[in-house]
Amino acid sequence: MIKVVGLGPGHSDYIIPMATQAISEATVVIGYHYYFQFIQHIIKEDALCIGKELSEEEKRAEIAIQHALEGEQVVVIGSGDASIYAMASIVYQKVAEQKLEIPIETVPGISAFITAGSKLGAVLGHDFCCISLSDLMTPWATIEKRIHAAAMGDFVTGLYNPKSKKRYWQLQTLKNIYLEYRSSDTPVAICKQLGREEEEIKITTLVDLNVDEVDMFCVVLIGNSQTFRYKEHLITPRGYLDRKPETGAQIQQASFVEIRNNIPENELPKDALWAAIRCIHTSGDFEYLNYLRTSEDAISRWNEYLKNGGTIVTDVTMVAAGITKAYISKYKNEVICLLNDKETLLLAEKEGLTRTQAGIRIAAEKYPNALFVIGNAPTALIEITDQIQEGTITPTGVIGAPVGFINVIESKERLKTITHIPYALITDKRGGSNFAAAIVNAAFTLQEA
Repeated sequence: MIKVVGLGPGHSDYIIPMATQAISEATVVIGYHYYFQFIQHIIKEDALCIGKELSEEEKRAEIAIQHALEGEQVVVIGSGDASIYAMASIVYQKVAEQKLEIPIETVPGISAFITAGSKLGAVLGHDFCCISLSDLMTPWATIEKRIHAAAMGDFVTGLYNPKSKKRYWQLQTLKNIYLEYRSSDTPVAICKQLGREEEEIKITTLVDLNVDEVDMFCVVLIGNSQTFRYKEHLITPRGYLDRKPETGAQIQQASFVEIRNNIPENELPKDALWAAIRCIHTSGDFEYLNYLRTSEDAISRWNEYLKNGGTIVTDVTMVAAGITKAYISKYKNEVICLLNDKETLLLAEKEGLTRTQAGIRIAAEKYPNALFVIGNAPTALIEITDQIQEGTITPTGVIGAPVGFINVIESKERLKTITHIPYALITDKRGGSNFAAAIVNAAFTLQEA
């Protein structure tokens, strides 16, 4: 039987009862010779104690296996927790490689990282990670990659093996990397000889971290972007301090910012770009940056029109439903959709028209100067463009976003030929009521751009 036992940071008060019992029952105790001073009072008198140097971890594992095969109750000791940068992995690996049937157990200990966290108060209140700066068994390129990831991910970071006589440059390199991602006043704690008489804790900042004050007996903790110092404590809040309740409006605004920060390079004017952002938000597709086309200043001109209470005519109720009610209420706009009116049904039947076309024809007679918003039916867009071409009406503008396969492209090509009326359209066969409404909402909210 082999038990790999963590002794905690050093003081007997930090050795858990399970570890005390395992050591007191052992017939063979193996470990770094420095650690025996902390458990001498626990080891039974006739137990064999085998002390080795720091660099002899594999040798310790091999000796433990040898004695376990001879029927001894073997304990392999290590500081902190036996499974964190310690002997457990080496012992288990050796047993697995040799396919041995030796029972193994890991007895947990209080790690230096956890001890530092408790001594400092509440620095581990949010996500954290540990990185060993020892490149004896891990290539520096791998360690450096992990340093960048931890710094970028805003983890509270604990550093094991931060510095020794031969590892004198790694900590300075880490500091330089962290300063690329973290504020210079990020709290840092140097925790030395934790749990022992020589214990010393120094709190500083990332920019003022003096790597020469760190040695192999230290654990270094670096706070995240929210960690702050209060007296001799470091506190990392459970949540980010600047986080606000995520209302629908806040989520929407954050989405617009995300889109703006990731939008491809373009030459769209400000008002058209805002309409494109609203369309991208509706679809989740950045390609709508290329599908939206507007005449010059169309969105800007409609912004003024709508804020003055201008009337909106739509082909279908889905467009009307997609226009934000708060804007309509604020500016007292009237949204007209005659799709299901009795007069529309009679005209459609009499003239052989689609209901959308009939509804738009009647609306054009009643509201010839309105903003016409077509989000579904190409026949409705054809009706409007034909009337504009004939000089029957002079609307404030036309938004053309019918979707489908029959007459869709032809209706949009008609709209493109109009030069004296502001327009916006979704090209090709793409579009739909939601995009038509998104363009209207963009015109309402142009100041947000």
